[in-house]
Amino acid sequence: MNANSAENQTWINDATRQLALDHVASHTVDVVVVGGGVTGAGVALDAASRGLSVALVESNDFGSGTSGYSSKLVHGGLRYLAKMDFAVAWESAVERRWLMSRIAPHLVHPLGFIIPDSRRAHPLEAATAGLGVVIYDVLRRLSGMSGAILPRPQLLSRQAVAAMVPALDADQIRRGILYWDGQVIDDARLVLGIVRTAAGLGAHVIRNLKATGMTATSVNAVDTRTAQAITIHGRTVVNATGVWAAEFEPGLTITPSRGTHLVVRAERLGNPHTAHTVAVPGLFGRYVFVLPQSTGVVYIGLTDEEDQQAEGHQPQVPEHDVGFLLGVVNTTLAVPLTRDDVVGSFAGLRPLVQSTNENNVRGTADISRRHLIQDVAGEPITVVGGKLTTYRRMAQDAVDVVTRRLGYGRTCNTRTLPLVGASGLNELDDVQAPARLIQKYGTDAVSVCALQRQYPALGEPLFEGTDITGAELLFSVLAEGATTVEDLLERRTRLALVPADAAKAQPMAEEIIALAAGIPHPYAHGEGTPE
Repeated sequence: MNANSAENQTWINDATRQLALDHVASHTVDVVVVGGGVTGAGVALDAASRGLSVALVESNDFGSGTSGYSSKLVHGGLRYLAKMDFAVAWESAVERRWLMSRIAPHLVHPLGFIIPDSRRAHPLEAATAGLGVVIYDVLRRLSGMSGAILPRPQLLSRQAVAAMVPALDADQIRRGILYWDGQVIDDARLVLGIVRTAAGLGAHVIRNLKATGMTATSVNAVDTRTAQAITIHGRTVVNATGVWAAEFEPGLTITPSRGTHLVVRAERLGNPHTAHTVAVPGLFGRYVFVLPQSTGVVYIGLTDEEDQQAEGHQPQVPEHDVGFLLGVVNTTLAVPLTRDDVVGSFAGLRPLVQSTNENNVRGTADISRRHLIQDVAGEPITVVGGKLTTYRRMAQDAVDVVTRRLGYGRTCNTRTLPLVGASGLNELDDVQAPARLIQKYGTDAVSVCALQRQYPALGEPLFEGTDITGAELLFSVLAEGATTVEDLLERRTRLALVPADAAKAQPMAEEIIALAAGIPHPYAHGEGTPE
């Protein structure tokens, strides 16, 4: 492996964190971005790609808030068509095209969705769903998305629906509609890819640095590892703190919406080949999704409930949400799920911005997913709202404001800028690594395999029932900024979404944290790599 390759320059770890801290303590950067979720990471990458000097600060771990607890979908916005929000649907379709074809084809893959036509439903519902899917496909084609990546929708027989989604009650089904959308293998990994790509372009990325205040040109922060106060100076500051944005911008009104998912073993649902939707009774345009994952589990979600009290990093899942999701999905299953079938759950808080013409909405599900860029002279630039799929466009709009304030900076080029690990689909086929690792790491899979060769004992799965190896955990510490067992199990592997699995992996995770501490830091940021 080439120690000086561009790929290695994207590695982030404790050593690169200290270098970044040292730099921002004595230099003024063009832009300080506060918030290390997908939006803040996107802003940092966009700014760095335009030649601006950037500092990205995150109070916890990258992707540890809302961005790491989504439905893992990169979708074109079918539900927004039902609400006649064509602007968001179109923006989503365009951004999905870039993510799947150029930005992160290793992380975002096609996922089939079946809309079952139930005998219990009014025929008008099936006709409406069919029309929506047709319009959805028109948006797909107009966006430039190739049919080779996302095929055209099709009508399925009852038998075909039953074969693809075995848990459905076939006696209830007349037929089904199959359409295709994007699924990100891991939303936290998408955030990490964006952060590392920004770092490779020179951005100074610092986790565990909590902002306590900000002005238009400075950020006061505390290093949560040492309790040391620091002031970072920038020619501009961007507030990308999501559900916390109003803490730094009192004039902003944010409605936190809790999105809950349940985790069920895939075999309990017959190991479905596709996702399927379940209409929420009495609420037009609202659906519960049943989403199979490559890790042998299925996510069932999601709720859309205002929650002003929840903690933004790990919102609690109330029993009401569990009951709601089970109740909706069980209307379509031959054998209903019980509470005992739920092996895990997670929730995230969406930072929704309610505009003045939305005063009469019935709940957070009716608030638009449009994003807001707030640009007030003498104050930080604030970017908030939006959704995972449209992070890149949000970042572009925010950095356009940054460059106007600065009076310099190139135009945006992130639509065609691949993330670290990305490559064309044909090139990924040539990567010499197991397909499972390529799907998760892209071209970085070669580095994971190199660690397995250097530490053969780490090539084994962490426990029976998982494919994740110790080498993947070590790579997470050396190259992906993980520092704790929680980082490894919560966000680098997602094993913590099933607590019983996390308990099995914890001893090895602790050993690997200790092992990484003994590896010289120069090795970890590109000055030496395993052969």
